[in-house]
Amino acid sequence: MTYDNTLKYLVEQYPEDFVRYLLASEATDIQILKTELNQEPIRADSVTFLQTANQILHLEFQTLPASTPPLPLRMLDYWVRLYRQYNCDIEQIVIFLKPTTSETVFVDQFTARNTSHHYRVIQDPEPLLLSPGLLPLATLARTDSPQSLLQQVAVQVSMIEEAATKQSISVCTQLLAGLVFEPELIRQFLRIEDMRESAIYQEILQEGLQEGREQGIEQGRQSELRLVMRLLNRRLGSINSQLQSRLQELSLVQLENLGEVLLDFASEADLMNWLNRVEA
Repeated sequence: MTYDNTLKYLVEQYPEDFVRYLLASEATDIQILKTELNQEPIRADSVTFLQTANQILHLEFQTLPASTPPLPLRMLDYWVRLYRQYNCDIEQIVIFLKPTTSETVFVDQFTARNTSHHYRVIQDPEPLLLSPGLLPLATLARTDSPQSLLQQVAVQVSMIEEAATKQSISVCTQLLAGLVFEPELIRQFLRIEDMRESAIYQEILQEGLQEGREQGIEQGRQSELRLVMRLLNRRLGSINSQLQSRLQELSLVQLENLGEVLLDFASEADLMNWLNRVEA
């Protein structure tokens, strides 16, 4: 969920970078469309309208190849709903965020007896170091020297002149880098303080909380627990099993409160003290 919200934020804030990268064209007349499509509601990851070209760019970000329903059927479903609603050309692209040997990632079409639907697949986004909005995805690129790539991305982030943009891109880079790099390595090159200070971190966190609420109380609690565990692992490293068991017992409200303060923790002792206060 954290990764989805991070990527949705990047596409909405830097749509020109994604259009230039994925469609090889320049566009300034861009409109961000609603991602909840009509009929029985389903939510796409990113839907951008290029007004002059009368074209929609639809992106789906996949961490794992497995999907229910299968990804090709989902892409057809998205296309039908978008075309019915907007009646224009639609370019669909799936970006896989983690390296995998699964043959599923090479499937780029849905085929049934009377229907065939094609879309594009990008398994390993290239390190696009010249576009600020794409720098976080560069950390996911296939490379023989991942540490050097992470360092190169960090250098490019540090060269962003506008302070708020630099801070937001740094946060998104740290969140996506967590898919492939250990927390200790990320901390060597990127400032953890950016996470605490950035409004985008709180925005992504709140979007995750809202999605969790929409899923129902217990499903929402489980979603929030997974989010908090990822952030704790990012901040403190691996959490011992005893503390994990105590975290499992927290309510949704307690998990939300923990998500707001955990970036102030410096060690497991801080987490233990917080749990002791909550449970007292």
